[in-house]
Amino acid sequence: MKDQAEGLRNLVQIQNDKGTKTTRIITVTSGKGGVGKSNVTLNFALALQSQGYKVLVFDADLGLANIDVLMGISSKYNLYHLLKKEKTIWEIIQKGSNDLDFIAGGSGFNDLLRLTEDELDYFAEQVMQLNGYVDFIIFDTGAGLSKETLKFILAAEETFVVTTPEPTSITDAYAIIKMVNSMGHDVSFKLIINRVTDRKEGKQTADKIALVAKQFLGIQIPTLGFVEDDASVSKAVKRQVPFTIAFPNSLAARSLQSLVVDYIKGYHVVDTSSPGVKGFLNKMMRLLK
Repeated sequence: MKDQAEGLRNLVQIQNDKGTKTTRIITVTSGKGGVGKSNVTLNFALALQSQGYKVLVFDADLGLANIDVLMGISSKYNLYHLLKKEKTIWEIIQKGSNDLDFIAGGSGFNDLLRLTEDELDYFAEQVMQLNGYVDFIIFDTGAGLSKETLKFILAAEETFVVTTPEPTSITDAYAIIKMVNSMGHDVSFKLIINRVTDRKEGKQTADKIALVAKQFLGIQIPTLGFVEDDASVSKAVKRQVPFTIAFPNSLAARSLQSLVVDYIKGYHVVDTSSPGVKGFLNKMMRLLK
């Protein structure tokens, strides 16, 4: 691992950001499965794209990779083909709904933890090319805190934790925040409350998590927004069409679009202080030591 980290450090240090826009790295996770995390990730990305931003979704869920399934696409290549040098980064990027760029999930993310120095150099060289190509790279991780998920949470600029108002979902969402915090890492968490009956329920759910986090962990957990419970979502999943496309005027689609508008109000993509892909790789390098 030490050799891997050294190789990545050398590569990152000699790269230039080329003076263009900086790519922001976001990780989306959840404490438990079944809360609609991947659906939220996909439709958040599409809503960002509808606002004029270029987005790439990276399916980093090892066990239940399904971003491509939600779009009705059969993926030909994934990260595994990149790590084995069978394909370049550009060859594994596929086009999904509304021409959204995405990289399909697979066993490649597990392989990322066991790369040789040469393979790690190739991975870093390829991923570095994405800086400035898109405004956002969004990693959709697996539920719970696996070693792989932890690395993406720590390397990203911010992490969205998706939960629902159900007590078990709330408990598990708080648990993942607590576990990361207990490791001494400073992570920018934001809450997305999915499947709420109304904004009042969403706010009450978010306030519960934020209050406990402040009281027992001493950290602030802001709320990014709420997505309303809507039968149109399950209909869209069955059609394998994202709900913001299949039912753009549905409650879920409108609340998701509103969430995205609120998000970009507080963020400007052209931000020289953002570490971008280079910062992401630097953090990943430290985690591989």
